[in-house]
Amino acid sequence: MQRRLIVMRHAKSDWAEPGLSDHRRPLNPRGRKDAPRVGQRLAELGWIPQVALSSDATRTRETFELMAPSFPDCELRLLSELYLPRTGDVLDALATLEDEVETALVLGHNPGFEQVLGYLAGSFHTLTTANAALLTASGDSWAEACQASTMRLLQIVRPKDLD
Repeated sequence: MQRRLIVMRHAKSDWAEPGLSDHRRPLNPRGRKDAPRVGQRLAELGWIPQVALSSDATRTRETFELMAPSFPDCELRLLSELYLPRTGDVLDALATLEDEVETALVLGHNPGFEQVLGYLAGSFHTLTTANAALLTASGDSWAEACQASTMRLLQIVRPKDLD
């Protein structure tokens, strides 16, 4: 089965409250502008996830919520292990996806998500805020599809390219 994976970094976050924990930082105005635009572009391209695996941090949750109108039937799964993860943590989360899921979104943070993208695509690519990398691979399961250098990077959707 053809698998389609969106590896995305959260939208731009706010650093205005110095006492706020990193986990609780919200999006800033630019992030609130960029997230729905990226969601809309993904939908226009036909990349509508059935399931979204997201860090449970405030900024990733807000990023998904702002994209959600473009993905009306997408199930959100908030996972604490996707907050500042190692590559293996992300791969373990992807391996839990049901076999019938064809398109999935995984949403989180750097540096882990650049590392995951590099692992899957076989080469390093920068993921700045609200960047969404579109990857494809074949596999009977998500665990099979998400092996080292097995995915093909088709493009990276960037907010700056949507202006």
